[in-house]
Amino acid sequence: MAVRRTDYILKRILFAVMTVFVAITINFVLFRMMPGDAISNLSRVPHATPALRAELAKEFGLDKPMWQQYLIYLQQLVHLNMGVSWVEQQGQPVWQLLRNRLANTIPMAALGTSVAIVIGIASGVVSAWRRNSAADYVSTNVAIAFYAFPTQWLALMVLIIFAGVLPSYGMHDVFSMQMGRWQSYLDAFKHMLLPSLTFALTLFGEYTLIVRSSMLETLGEDYVLTARAKGLSSWGVVRGHATRNAMLPTTTLIALSLGYIVAGAILIEAVFSWPGIGMLTYSAVIHQDYPVLQGCFLVLTMSVIFFNLLADLLYVKLDPRINE
Repeated sequence: MAVRRTDYILKRILFAVMTVFVAITINFVLFRMMPGDAISNLSRVPHATPALRAELAKEFGLDKPMWQQYLIYLQQLVHLNMGVSWVEQQGQPVWQLLRNRLANTIPMAALGTSVAIVIGIASGVVSAWRRNSAADYVSTNVAIAFYAFPTQWLALMVLIIFAGVLPSYGMHDVFSMQMGRWQSYLDAFKHMLLPSLTFALTLFGEYTLIVRSSMLETLGEDYVLTARAKGLSSWGVVRGHATRNAMLPTTTLIALSLGYIVAGAILIEAVFSWPGIGMLTYSAVIHQDYPVLQGCFLVLTMSVIFFNLLADLLYVKLDPRINE
């Protein structure tokens, strides 16, 4: 049993490491194939002399062959050096920008995702437990509706409905001066509520539908019928036997959602002007700031790979068949 478990864990870790290498390589090649760079963007500047462009090409390493650029890229990544921004606070290191924006995105997205997980799992379990009841129809249809709504439309609706009640722009009130630490935290939390609510409404529908489907499949298994035959109540069967086994696909979905927390919802942050990594990605796309964009894509990829690996490792605890 221990050998099988160790073999499973090692295979998953090896696969994650290989995926990281492939993602890093694609991230390098993709942005080298896109039009525009730090040098070509200077064509719009009247005083950009050939000497200046040549000096910048040397500074950014764009005068070297592609394979040398790739080796330098890998070497710099080891030291968390992702280059400097061409536009956003020009000359600032990309990793510093990403770190500052992540500190804004993670609390907002984590709050919304946590609410979505709790509501989605609860409504999915109730829908499966009370199948074909009024609660099931209401819960399922509401979940389908919110799952189908475009993210930007949902964000605009939340903005229109609650803009007069809660702060709806940025992270802090620009007219508040000399706030204390706790007052600043409270102000940031108030500004966080609307984008977090949009996050929760966007995600909870898929949680509800996945949990309901998985629960219905689990409730038809033989061991559940045996538990009912032993005289256990319906809720006892759901809580003690069905829920844990129905969590496998839900675990994968949660892991994917947690991975995307790091990137934030670009459209949500754009609507509410939340200064997170999603807004940074949006700005980098608009201004063709490829070092920043490359850094954002790399962070997103690494987070998704990490949380998928975490989900695979959790399967060891959730699914006893892995140890057989």
